[in-house]
Amino acid sequence: MAIIDTTEHTVPADNGEVNLLIARQVEPGHEETFEAWAHGILETAASFPDHLGYGLFRPAAEGGPWFLVHRFRNQAAFQRWQDSAERAQWFSNCLGHHHTEIARRELQGMETWFAKPGTTRPAPPRWKMAISSGLAIFPISLIGNAVLGPYLVDLHFVLRTAAFAVVFSTLMTYVAMPAVSRLLRPWLTRGQTP
Repeated sequence: MAIIDTTEHTVPADNGEVNLLIARQVEPGHEETFEAWAHGILETAASFPDHLGYGLFRPAAEGGPWFLVHRFRNQAAFQRWQDSAERAQWFSNCLGHHHTEIARRELQGMETWFAKPGTTRPAPPRWKMAISSGLAIFPISLIGNAVLGPYLVDLHFVLRTAAFAVVFSTLMTYVAMPAVSRLLRPWLTRGQTP
């Protein structure tokens, strides 16, 4: 596999970045046309504000999928590209290129909590992320119920749940998960190559 272009060599961690990974299957004999199209769409996306870099990966084995990767500073930057006339133009002009999207994945939120800045290490296994998240959720739930519970007891169930959700998600994102992922990093990354 070869990276055609990248702007930065770090993985996002706890800062709101959005990474988009797209797999496209290309019919045999149409690789050159697809590659020209992919370069065009990636370079167009790179001209958008807060686009942080991109990559094009050729198949690891003959007949395998090609991968396109985009990095965006935040969800708003990602959405600007997704909704853009420029992106729509590239997709309206891809007939005859004989390629199909077979998978798409946006990395943000929990998976980026576990990424160490400055590395290209993959996210830990989901079971480790679940345990780590549970360790972060427990003290927030305990303290939140002890501190907020008495003040919210008379609220309607839906409003009380909404208040807890806002407080819990804010504390998870900005306090608990960054602390837990730093504290457990040796365990989370054990057995992974950087």
